[in-house]
Formats: sequence, C-alpha cells, structure tokens
Amino acid sequence: MNRTSATVQAWLRSSLILGLLGLGTARADLNLSGRTLQWESGNAAVWQREFPASMGPLTEPLAVGTTTYLGVGPVVYAFGPAGNLLGRADLPGQSTSLDSVSGVVAVSTQGHGYTERFTLAAPQNNLSLPVVERAVMPPDSQITGWLAGVADSVPAPQLSQAARDFPDNPFVALREAEQLNKAGDHARALSAVRHTLGSRLPFTAWTQLAARLDRAGYPAAANLALERATRDAAARGIDPEIPVSRAALRAYGDPVGYAATLIQQGHLARADAWMNFLRGLYPRFEGHSDLYRRYAALLDAQGRSGEAEGWRQFGASLRAGSLYNLGPDDTQTVRDAARLATLALLLGLLAAYLTLAARAWKAQGEDTRPYGGRWASVLKRPLTRARLGVLSYASLPERLTLVILGAALLTALVGWQWANQTGRGLQAPALNMGTYGGGWYSAHIDDLNLRPGPDTAILNGLAAQLGGDDTTARDSYTAAGPDACALNNLGVVSQNREDQPQALELYRQALTLEPDSSAASYNLGLDQRTPDTLFQQQYRWGEPRLCYPNRRNLARMVSGDLSVTLRRDLSDPLGFLRRDPQQPNPAGSVRMGWAVLGAITLLATLAFLLLVPRAAGSRRLGRPALYRLLAFLFPGSALLGNPWGGVLLLTWAATVTLLAPLTQLLRFEFLPQPQQPAVRNVLVLLLIACYAINTLGLSLIEANTFRQRRLERAAG
Repeated sequence: MNRTSATVQAWLRSSLILGLLGLGTARADLNLSGRTLQWESGNAAVWQREFPASMGPLTEPLAVGTTTYLGVGPVVYAFGPAGNLLGRADLPGQSTSLDSVSGVVAVSTQGHGYTERFTLAAPQNNLSLPVVERAVMPPDSQITGWLAGVADSVPAPQLSQAARDFPDNPFVALREAEQLNKAGDHARALSAVRHTLGSRLPFTAWTQLAARLDRAGYPAAANLALERATRDAAARGIDPEIPVSRAALRAYGDPVGYAATLIQQGHLARADAWMNFLRGLYPRFEGHSDLYRRYAALLDAQGRSGEAEGWRQFGASLRAGSLYNLGPDDTQTVRDAARLATLALLLGLLAAYLTLAARAWKAQGEDTRPYGGRWASVLKRPLTRARLGVLSYASLPERLTLVILGAALLTALVGWQWANQTGRGLQAPALNMGTYGGGWYSAHIDDLNLRPGPDTAILNGLAAQLGGDDTTARDSYTAAGPDACALNNLGVVSQNREDQPQALELYRQALTLEPDSSAASYNLGLDQRTPDTLFQQQYRWGEPRLCYPNRRNLARMVSGDLSVTLRRDLSDPLGFLRRDPQQPNPAGSVRMGWAVLGAITLLATLAFLLLVPRAAGSRRLGRPALYRLLAFLFPGSALLGNPWGGVLLLTWAATVTLLAPLTQLLRFEFLPQPQQPAVRNVLVLLLIACYAINTLGLSLIEANTFRQRRLERAAG
C-alpha cells in the first residue's frame, strides 16, 4: 500500500516537472474556461488566473516553452511556469489571435476597419513584453484608456488582491496608495506610488497617470511621469511639428484639458509643468493660441511679465507655415474674408443694377411699347426684349465694370468654397494624431482622397519611413521630384544606411532649395534652435531630423490651391450634385455648389451683354429723381463709367458689410469686429468719406451737365 502511494506520488511529481518544462503536449495542458485560464497537469490545476469581464475579450492562450501568452483586450500577457506575470505588451488594437513559428510569438490585432500584426520579444525584468515593430497608438480612448479603465473597475475591497495579481498596472497601485493614505499608512502609500513609476507604459498611459498623480498630491511623481510620456512618445514617432487635434489628445490623456483646468484655478506651479509638457511634445495642438494667451495672462497676473511675453512670442512663431501665416485659424479667416467679399460684391452689384435700372426705366418703357409693353414683350418678342434689357442702356465701360464685379463674385464664392473644403480636410483625424503611419492612420487617410503630387508623395514616404520601410520611403521621396523636404528625408535614409557622404550632399541640396529648412540645417550641424530641433536634440539625440509637411503642404494635398477649385467648378459646374453624401457636411457643399453655379450663370450673362449693341433709347436717358436718390444712397453706383466709381462702390459695400454685425444679422469671427470702439470709429469715418467723395463726384457731374446745357442754349 505504501509502495503504491509512493509510486503515484512519483508519477505526479514527474508529470508536474514535465509540464513546467514545457515538454510533451504543452498546448493540451492549457485550458481557458470562460474567463479563467488554467495550466493543468493531469487532472490537477498547477495555477490559474481570473480575468474580469471589464478587461475585454480573450484570445486562445498560447504556450511556448514554459511561457504562456494570452491576449486580453488590447494587451498580451506573458505568464511564467508558476503563473507569475512576466510582462505585458501594449498594442494599438484589440488582440484577436496568437501564434508561434520557431519560437517567435506573433499577435494579430483588429481595429475599426483595419488589422495589424506584431512580433513580441522576450519578456523583460520590468514586466514589459516589447513589441518588435512600431506600435502606433490610435486616438481611441477604448485602447489608450484600457489600463486606467480596468483599474477603475476593481472594487475597493479587492484592490490589494488586484495589485498582487497585476503588478504591471500602475493605476491599481495608485488607487491602493490613495486607500492607504486615507487609512493613515503613509509609508506603504508612498511605496505604492514608487511602484507606479516602475512600470513600462505607452505615452498615453503615462499622461493619464501623471494627471492622477497630480490630483493625488504627488507632483514630483507626476513630473517624472510626464518626462517618461515624452520619451515614449518620441520613440513611437510623435513629433512636435505634426498637429494634434483635441479629440486625439483626449484619447492621449487630455493634457490640454487638465492644463486649462489648472490655469482656470490659478495653480501656476502645476500649470507650468503641464504647459511645458505641451510646449515640448504637442505645441501645435488644436486651440493652442487661446490657451497660450490665457496662460500668458496668468503669468502677467503673477508678476512674471517676461515669461508671459515669451509665451506670446512662442505662440506667434507657430504661425509660420500656415496659410498666409495666419496661424491655426487660417482657413476660418480666409472663409470670413471670402464671405465678406461675397456679400460686399453682391451688395455692390445690386446697388449698381438698381441705379442703372432707375435711369433706364422710362426709356425702356418707351422702347418696348410697340412690342406689347415691358412685360408682355417678354413672351411676344423674347429676342427683341432681350436686346432691350435694363443693362442694354448702360455704356460699355459701365457694363465692363459689372463684368469685373461678376468675375470677382465668382472668385469670392469659389474662395469661400475652397476655405470650407480645405478646413474640413485639414481637420481630418489622420492628419492630426501627432504622427503618421500605423493601421489606424492607413484606414483613415484613404478617406481623404488626397491629390497626387509631391506633398502627398512625401507624406506617404514619411508613413513608410517611420514604420521602418526605407525602400518604399525612398521610392516615394524620389517620386516627389526636386523638393527640399523630400531631399532631406532621402538624406536621412542614406544616413541610416551609413552612407554619410551621400546624406550630406542631399542635406546641402535641400538647404539650397529651401534656405530656411530647419531639418536640413539641423542635419548639417548648423545652429537651429527651434522647438522642433530642441526636441530632437533632447529626445532623439544622434538621430537625423526628418522634414514634415507644414500646413500649406497639407492644404495642397487635401484640396489644391484656389485655381484648382476654380477650374474644377468652371469645367464641371454640376459636379457638386455627384458628391458623396457620406462625406462631412454634404448639405453645405450642395448649397455652395448652387451658389457657384448661380455666379457662373450671372457672369456668363454679363459677359454676353458686352456683345449686345447699346439700345437706341439710351440717347434719351435722363436723370430722374429716383436715379438721383439711388446715386446718393449707393456711392459709386452712378460713377461706374469711371474705374474709380467701381472702387468707390466696392469700398462703400465692404464698409456697410463690415458694419452689419452691429445689427446682429452677421458675424465674422476671425475679422475685426465693429463692436470694438476703435474698429467701429474707423469704419464710420470710412463710410462718411465714401458719401463725401460720392457727393463731390455727383456735384461735379451736375455742374458739368448744367454748363453743357447752358452752352447748348447759348448756341441755339
């Protein structure tokens, strides 16, 4: 009996050893039952792990030697032979499957409309499971906020157990530290906080952790977390030269929202840390101008005027590279200017037409009487009536002025349409995530239908180069032609391949084409102390600087320039009716399309009238009272025979349009507002000047007419 028991015990012991060594059928020893992972030896469970539903879906486990891998939500865990946690890999999508070839573990991930595949390296001592390829974190809070969400879902009584089960989750440790602080155990709480800083996290999690450490009263730990966030972001290809939207930053830990809260509350010491973090990593975040102004105002209030002025100058320096150097609100400013020009031109055209119609009304009535009258002749003698339109009584200079105004109206409307389209394109999420490349980027960049050209080729090359595909990058840069940015990045490819002479030659060519290229200057060792090169020196020391497209380049990619939009509308005026309704704001584009079509029709009509001979009744044109009244009310409308009359009419129309916001009927957000006393006073003085010049011009005409009549009477 004792011998049998000893034999059974020996058999169990040997089976356990074989299982731990991964010999035999290791895959058969893994059992995933519901949300419980077990490593079994025979009928006995060696170890098991529970994964709460809050962690997300699980993959099939994979055993490689003595290591067990399991995909849980957007991460992969590696466990040792005793069930101890070896490491965690943070992935940019939900893990869907694991497989191994020759001991190399690969994981497939899935996002919204894309899949990716990554290779996992061996676990490291800091509970990290490195990903061999570049993992680009998407602006998706379900992915980037997974660790914090899992920690928040743990009930308070189970925090200690969760901290032991998942020591890699610093958010659990921080919650435990806060709990210990409330209980008065400050020593253990501080130890738990130190533990949070021993993890390896993506920059998104470091940023979230920094905010929580700040709120928990650990500012030094928060500063260290921000520094680690910056270093991890730099390693993943995030660059301060690439804009970032507020939506992306919310998924990345919302540093802008937290900094704005600190500024609002007047916590200057902590606001300094977060604003410097934003300045170093995300200086071109959406809405940065407003936040920089608010922070400068807070510094002024604290007596730090020198620093405040430095922040204002820094914000102003970021305007370089935008459309017409107008800054991040460039498309809105262009849109408002186009709206102003459109309304002013419409008002000018309407004023000119009414004035000319008042002058020709009587003569037109007499000329159309033989054909049935002014209105009946439209049906009875349409061709004759067309020759006797109101504008047929205008002189050739007057009609030519109207044609010029019509062409300007069409250009303004197309500019308005271009600003709308360009603004929507520049706000595309794929262009505002702080970097280029990755599965999420590839799934969204195709939705933009970028215009082929050198700028788009450079963007494609950057996405490939940041992903490690230098061959594709070289082909894309070569296709861009003699472009300074492409040449600089080709030099980076050559330098990475240790062809230093070729790299230096390419950098010199890039600097010759674009003398203010900070990337080429930096790579040649010239002193370029811009925010972007300072970031490169601190966080990518020894690496060459890539050249990224600026806002003008991006605008050319998404919509081309104004001439492209104008040619498209003229060649295909009904193209807006075939627009994809799934694209953003289709109704607004359709309305603008109809407006442009109307402007094209108006311009064609005015141009046709240039060919129509002047009506014979134009010799009987007088100066009736209504004409005189309209000529006074609409400065310049009675002086269109002279080029300066058109200038006066446009000046008056633009001034009236700019004053319109005082009636609450219109608003131009990014243009000077007439509610401001200085602006209002200038506009009122300009309006008075228009009426004064117009009155003087009309008086001279009346005096000249009176003189001619007197001479005619004297001669008669």
